[in-house]
Amino acid sequence: MTIRVVVADDQDLVRTGLVMILAEEPDLEVVGEAADGPAALEAATRLRPDVLLVDIRMPGLDGVEVTRRLAGPDVADPMAVVVITTFDLDEYVLGALRAGARGFLLKDAGPELLAQAIRAAAHGDALIAPNVTRRLLATFADHAPATPAQPVDPLTGREEEVLLLVARGHTNAEIAGELFIGLSTVKSHIASLMAKLGARNRVEIAMWAYDTRRVRP
Repeated sequence: MTIRVVVADDQDLVRTGLVMILAEEPDLEVVGEAADGPAALEAATRLRPDVLLVDIRMPGLDGVEVTRRLAGPDVADPMAVVVITTFDLDEYVLGALRAGARGFLLKDAGPELLAQAIRAAAHGDALIAPNVTRRLLATFADHAPATPAQPVDPLTGREEEVLLLVARGHTNAEIAGELFIGLSTVKSHIASLMAKLGARNRVEIAMWAYDTRRVRP
């Protein structure tokens, strides 16, 4: 199936470059563009793409606020959002992920990683640029709440194993290979984790692992 994408970036050259990169992918289709936050919000709401690729710093509304309005905790039908930025660890990254973003990339990540992040977001997975993952883990650890929320029911041993692998950025296939279980079993464990933790996606599962110090930088 073709993945429909809206690209939002206030720099014309960057936005054009992103569109050209995505146009080379046979399963990705750019259905809209936006040059500022309000336009990104309008285009995403009107076109309902499979993924919104949004710059974190834009005039009008920044990428964090756009993400919160489209994918935040109060959104009934959250959209898949991937945030991009020029900076190695922008001060808004933590806010973007907590606002509901399913991915975070640097603009120099390269075409292959960009396409992977969009595909992952479209399929409910999450991808964070490998070169910032360690610093993001440290940031999550520093901002972990004193009393993180506890699961509705205790996690099983296998769920704990899946939890750690999700938090470290593994895909379903990688988790299946690591634990010698089937893909359908992995999906069942992830669904159970989301139900027990009150998480809506893999990023929120990972954030809970950071908050409870199960994963440390």
